[in-house]
Amino acid sequence: MKKSVLLLIGIISIATTAFIAAKVVSKGDATTAIEGGTQAANLEIPRLLERQANLGNAEERANVSGIFDKSNAALQKNPNDYAALLQLAELYMNEARVTGEHPYYYPAAIQVLDRVLMGAQSNTEFLYRAMYMKSSVQLSLHQFQKALVTGQEAVKLNPYDAGIYGVLVDAHVELGQYAKAVEMSDKMVSIRPDLRSYSRISYLRELHGDVPGAIDALKMAVDAGYPGYEQSAWCRTTLGNLYERYGDLDNAAMHYQIALDERAEFPFAIAGLASVEAKRGNNENAMQLLEKAAKIIPEVSFHVQKAELLASQGDEAGARKLAAEALEMMQEDTDKGHNMDLEYARVHLDLMGDPSKALEYATKEYNARPNNIDVNKVLAACELELGHLDEASRYIQTARATKTLDPETLVIEGMIRNAQGKGKEAKALIQEAFKHNPYLKGGIYTQALALI
Repeated sequence: MKKSVLLLIGIISIATTAFIAAKVVSKGDATTAIEGGTQAANLEIPRLLERQANLGNAEERANVSGIFDKSNAALQKNPNDYAALLQLAELYMNEARVTGEHPYYYPAAIQVLDRVLMGAQSNTEFLYRAMYMKSSVQLSLHQFQKALVTGQEAVKLNPYDAGIYGVLVDAHVELGQYAKAVEMSDKMVSIRPDLRSYSRISYLRELHGDVPGAIDALKMAVDAGYPGYEQSAWCRTTLGNLYERYGDLDNAAMHYQIALDERAEFPFAIAGLASVEAKRGNNENAMQLLEKAAKIIPEVSFHVQKAELLASQGDEAGARKLAAEALEMMQEDTDKGHNMDLEYARVHLDLMGDPSKALEYATKEYNARPNNIDVNKVLAACELELGHLDEASRYIQTARATKTLDPETLVIEGMIRNAQGKGKEAKALIQEAFKHNPYLKGGIYTQALALI
C-alpha cells in the first residue's frame, strides 16, 4: 500500500546562545566555524554538500552557493546577524528537499534556528520566522504534535502570514484533526491563494472523497507556480500522483513528463513514470527509471518501489533484500530524529511478510495520533492479515471517517467484510475500488479481484 502524497511545502528552523565575532573557515571544510572569546561557545555552520550535477541548472546551483557564501560573510562580521542565520536555515531546508539528504540538512537547520530562537528574544519578526521554519522542519521529521505547538506559538506572533496556516493545516491533518485542518485551510487561502494553499485544499478535498474537486484545486496550484522551480515540479508531480492513484495513467504520465520538461531530471517525476510503466506491465522500463531516480537522490521510497516491483514479479527474495536496504536507510533518518514508524510498518507488512512487526510499529504511531486515517488504514490491514477481524473492523471505520474514496482503503474494507461473511458488502466495496483504479495488483488486491 503506497502512502497518499501530502504536499508539505515546508521551511526549516532552530535556536541556541548568543554569538561573538571571529573567523570563518572555508566552505569545503566539514563545518564553517565562527569562534569567539573564552566565554563564548563556538558556532559551527554546517557546510553545503556537493549536489549531483543533474540537480537543478547551473544558475540555481550558483545561486545556492552564493547565498551560503554571503551568509557566512555576514556572520564573520557579526555572529548575531539573525537574518543571515535564517537565510542559512532556509537554504538547508531547500537543499534537504532538492538533494534528499534529510539526515544531514534537517539537523543543520535545527542547529542554526535554535541559535536564533535563543538569541533574538527581543525581535518579534526574527522569532516568528524562526518558529515558522522550525515548525516546518518538525513536520518534515514527522514530529506532528511538536509542529502543531510550535506553529500555534508562531501564529500568535503573526496571524497575518498565510504560510504559518499551511503548517497548521498539515499538522492537524497528520494528527487526524480534519475539521481544524479545513478551518486553517480556509484562513490560509483567504490570506494568499497560491500554490501552497491550493495544494492543501486539494488534499483535503481528496480526503473527503471529492476527487474531481481535488484535481481542480491541484491544477490551480500548478498554474500558480513558476515552471522549473522545485516546488512547481513537486506540485505537478503530485497532480500526476493523484491521477495515477485513481487509475488515469495517461494524465498521470503526461504531468510527470511535463514536470521533467520543466525541470530536467526531477527524480520524483522519474519515479512517477516508473510507477506508470509498472502498471502498464513494462517492468524492465520501470526498473530502469527507478534506478535512474535512485542515483539522483537517496530517497527511501524509490528503493521501496523497486522492492514492490520485484515482489509483483514473484521475486520475493530480491524484494526482501531491497526492503532490508530501505529499512537501513530509514534507520539513518530515525537516528537523526525523523519519526518513521508508519513507514516501517508498511515495509514490514507489504514487503517483509511480517504483519506482527508491522502492527508493533503502527500501534506506536496510533498511540501518537489515533484519529489519522492513514494510520488506521495500516492497522486495519495488519489486523486483517493476523485474522483479528473485530480490531480490523474498528480501525477501518476510522480510516473511512472522512468518506475517502482511496481505492486501497476500499479494498481493505472489502476484504474485512468478506472475512466477516458479508459478501454483498464486500463485493460492492471491491467493485468500487477497482472502478476508481483498475491497476491494483499483487497480494491483497489480487485476492480481492478474485471475489468480483
